[in-house]
Amino acid sequence: MKAMIFAAGLGSRLKPLTNDRPKALVEVCGEPLISNVIRKLKSAGVTDIIVNIHHFADQLTSYLQENDFGVNISLSDESRFLLDTGGGLKKAASFFDDGKPFFAYNVDIQSDIDLVKMYDQHISSNALATLAVKSRKSMRFLLFDDNLQLSGWENLASKELRLINRKREELNAYAFSGIQIVDPKVFDMFAEVGKFSIIDVYLRVADTECVQEAQDFLKNL
Repeated sequence: MKAMIFAAGLGSRLKPLTNDRPKALVEVCGEPLISNVIRKLKSAGVTDIIVNIHHFADQLTSYLQENDFGVNISLSDESRFLLDTGGGLKKAASFFDDGKPFFAYNVDIQSDIDLVKMYDQHISSNALATLAVKSRKSMRFLLFDDNLQLSGWENLASKELRLINRKREELNAYAFSGIQIVDPKVFDMFAEVGKFSIIDVYLRVADTECVQEAQDFLKNL
């Protein structure tokens, strides 16, 4: 099983801790964040991990090379340009060459979620992606229908709202927890280039599917 750890970000929310180190090396209870994530992924059966790097890339590279985590670790260098989650995944697409769903995990996430159960749920659902979400305070939310199908996105700070064939009052708002399982078929659906969020891809694909379903329905009338 494979995984990608998103570790390239500037760690702005963790300042001043990230003034002299990458967020992946910020310690919680004496353990760097990335060590905690690798350990959790390994326990879930992950054997191969790719880590994207940018902010203090040399520090993170040295740390990963100097420590044996019992898994194979590769690096995706974004030292010139940060690519966000979608662009980062696209750059690392060739790493996921086994055709199997993989984990995508934000390095600054501390969670006790059962990754094995989450993976099993993803397989049984036959979904393009399964996202860990939670009902909690946030300024940005993913919006889901009653079947927990992605149906929109909302930013309370900027007042932005994107809806997919639904009214806002019909949807349930959950904050994204930074852990997801992705089917590699998603790479065939990327139309975006450069820096972009994987959430934008999901919203576009979900919207396209809704349009196709409506067209199929009208054809059958």
